[in-house]
Amino acid sequence: MFTGLIEEVGSLRRAERRGEAMVLTLGAKKVLEHVAIGDSIAVNGVCLTVTSYERDSFTVDVMPQTYRSSNLSTLGSGSPVNLERALAANGRFGGHIVQGHVDGTASIVSVEQDQNAVVFTLKADDPHLMRYVIGKGSIAIDGISLTVTHAENGHFGVSIIPHTLGETALSRKKAGSFVNVECDILGKYVEHLLGFGQKDGAGAKTFSAIDESFLSRHGFA
Repeated sequence: MFTGLIEEVGSLRRAERRGEAMVLTLGAKKVLEHVAIGDSIAVNGVCLTVTSYERDSFTVDVMPQTYRSSNLSTLGSGSPVNLERALAANGRFGGHIVQGHVDGTASIVSVEQDQNAVVFTLKADDPHLMRYVIGKGSIAIDGISLTVTHAENGHFGVSIIPHTLGETALSRKKAGSFVNVECDILGKYVEHLLGFGQKDGAGAKTFSAIDESFLSRHGFA
């Protein structure tokens, strides 16, 4: 699990492509402190497993599903990437719950200055994702924990303070760039649970039936 607080900006050193599978070698420093093979590191918000490492670089495998649903396939030699190690048990939870399981990508529609902040307006490449994007809710953009400023008509916005812009690869993004999007996990679980068991049929129970059974057993109905 991650928090969406980027630790450093690394760079792509080499990408070996085998169809829709890749092996990436990334340059880094801070995230390699006390690293071990098998550790998880989020690369542009994608949770990847360290398969080997050296003093200033590490290697990860990218499977076809990740290739298709993220912007990792668009990286070229030298491309900057946001890096974050998995949260330690004694760490500060400064962002929000980020799994590193990217839901899809979004394209940047515009980048506009708003006094001391920069407002990014984005359009989700899969309109289905907008059901999880809520004004004032949390979202991870290329692994960065951000707050949604508005969401309407298939577009949504995020406002970036100077510190975040300067400490992440988002400062290199412009209109037309693609970013990885991970929606808030809470909304996805709520949607799944509310819809589970709603179909009619043999052996299927609706939530209302389960609720009535629970209340009856505990003397409330």
